[in-house]
Amino acid sequence: MTIHDIQEAIVDEFSMFDDWMQRYEYIIELGKSLPIIDDQFKTDDNIIKGCQSKVWVHADENDGKLWFTADSDAILTKGIIALLIRTFSGQEPKAILEADADFIDEIGLKEHLSPTRANGLVSMIKQIKMYALAFEAKNK
Repeated sequence: MTIHDIQEAIVDEFSMFDDWMQRYEYIIELGKSLPIIDDQFKTDDNIIKGCQSKVWVHADENDGKLWFTADSDAILTKGIIALLIRTFSGQEPKAILEADADFIDEIGLKEHLSPTRANGLVSMIKQIKMYALAFEAKNK
């Protein structure tokens, strides 16, 4: 599936919920299914700067595609990073760099987060794109 296809599927899933309490619960459930980062990658190098809670993201490359694992010490944040990993994991670096994250606005997530969580979300997206940039540069 392309990033765009995954984002459309997420928008469809969120449209099934009537209110934001149900959406928050769904995001928290997504966090429980997150591919957990190995403890050896829970380092300062992998911490997302700009998040109010601790979020670690690690990337590996396999057959030209990036695979992400992550964890957070906050349940809602764990769900947010799970959404991003679902969107970008298993994709080529070039596709990640070219992709937008408009689905975040389409599902209304950013406007329903505190300002510090919204900033953290932006930082998570930036970090995923930085991994993509680094892997793309390495492979040239």
